[in-house]
Amino acid sequence: MRAVGGSPSRIGARRVVGGLTEAKLRALAGERSFERGLGYVDEVSGVEFGDGWIRASVRGTERYEAELLLDGRRKPAGTCDCPYGQEGNFCKHLVALGLTVIAQEADLPRLRKTARDRSRGLDVWLTGLSRDDLLDLVREGMVEDRNLRRRLELRAASAHGDVAGIRSRIRELLDIGPFAQYGYVEYADARAYADQAGQAVAAIRSLTASGRAADATALAREAIGLLASVVESVDDSDGRFGQVGADLADAHHEACRAARPDPEELAHWLVTHALDEAADLTDIDPLDYEDLLGERGTAALRQRAAEAWQANRTGWAEKHLMRRLAKSGRDIDTVIAVHAADLAPNGHTHLLIARELDTVGRTAEAQEWAERGIRETEDLAGVDTALVDHLADRYARTGRSAGAVTLRRDHFTARRTLLTYRQLRAAAVAAACWTAEREKALALLRDDAERTDTYGHRVLVDALLDDKDVDAAWQAAHEHGAHDGQWLTLADQSCPTRPADALAVYLRLSARLARETGNRAYEQLVSLLLNIRDCHRHLGTPDDFTAYVTDLRAAQKRKRNLLRLMDQHGL
Repeated sequence: MRAVGGSPSRIGARRVVGGLTEAKLRALAGERSFERGLGYVDEVSGVEFGDGWIRASVRGTERYEAELLLDGRRKPAGTCDCPYGQEGNFCKHLVALGLTVIAQEADLPRLRKTARDRSRGLDVWLTGLSRDDLLDLVREGMVEDRNLRRRLELRAASAHGDVAGIRSRIRELLDIGPFAQYGYVEYADARAYADQAGQAVAAIRSLTASGRAADATALAREAIGLLASVVESVDDSDGRFGQVGADLADAHHEACRAARPDPEELAHWLVTHALDEAADLTDIDPLDYEDLLGERGTAALRQRAAEAWQANRTGWAEKHLMRRLAKSGRDIDTVIAVHAADLAPNGHTHLLIARELDTVGRTAEAQEWAERGIRETEDLAGVDTALVDHLADRYARTGRSAGAVTLRRDHFTARRTLLTYRQLRAAAVAAACWTAEREKALALLRDDAERTDTYGHRVLVDALLDDKDVDAAWQAAHEHGAHDGQWLTLADQSCPTRPADALAVYLRLSARLARETGNRAYEQLVSLLLNIRDCHRHLGTPDDFTAYVTDLRAAQKRKRNLLRLMDQHGL
């Protein structure tokens, strides 16, 4: 194993640095990330030590910033801006940093003291600078650091109340032009763009904090529109861009709380936004603004939402908004009206209505809608199976077992699968009429099996196997055919009672596997050989099995993994 810091590796040893040990690193990261982290120790640079934290850059696919949090009272933790680390995982870059820190264990107290002294020294030096010297220092920093200059420009515009200047700057920050290749921001550049867009959000929040919340509200809305216009042109694999959208929504809400805009105007914007593509970016919920809307604004919100839905009753956004507002106001009839205006042909919408009615205790209406969904489905083969389950369960609970059987029978007739067969059986058993129903169901499956298609015989054999009617399943398999999985199941279930039949199946399947290579095929073949041995024991012909295995070993002598596996099982 690779040594850390040039010294012999002692992975798992009890080396402690601020609560960090190599064993803890392995436990935090997992075996795979820990092992991969060993290869990144030499890529750690710029290590900074603080009180309870250690930061560094680690070069991987690109350069990432990693930070370890070391508190002796709690278990170590860490953050890294690599994609895996941003998902909350203790990544290989953190492992590399941790191993680097452990390798410098003896120097850690001195390094931390040096860091504290350096920080205090910088603070003392800055405090002692004259105003002109500080200005020169800031100006020099702005020349060298473009982001610093932009942040300061925004602060200056905010301090002077220069809304036009802030608006212009925000538009620049949200422009993807400098980052886009052929009009698209690739993953490698998406982080830098998201960080820049984040500055625009910060500027809007600073406007709110400085008492210009109305301007902040207007700029937040404009920024939302700008971001929405480029969302399809940014690779947001790590979610940074989406987080900017969420932060922008929060900034808008903060600004509105401070500015208290006209309730009707706010309601109009919220509805317009909810029906716009930008809604997916910010996920703004109009109900979060209820206290700002008041009665007048809420009434306007509901009216405008209703108008939008009336104009487009099948629009997803319109329907979602109407249902959301209706549910919040416990207006179940409006919820039903929204659903009923766009009924799905497979009964799914009928089921949603039935469930809504059930929640408010209107069970008779709920059943009517569920039954209507079954009636109005043109082909029961394509019905939403959840609707069938819902109605059948209701019949069973209310003592209408005959209705449940009829429903399950109709569904099975339209859609003959093993699942619908099982469901029919369960309903018929509960109604004490399974014998008669089973004959009818099997007759349909036999008719299917006699046709030329290859699906009917499969369901017939599966149904008989599921009924534990092995003899009938053998007969159906011989008459109509079966696939290898069914033959294997038949053989497994029949080995003690029909060893000769089972043996024929096992021999046929093993002959095919003997022509294949690979460990998976070898494992399957050995499993069949064990079954073949059992069949010969039941038949009283162990010598025949010995001869079979001897011939097989001779024919497969080049497959060393197969022979080794056979040895392990005493074959």
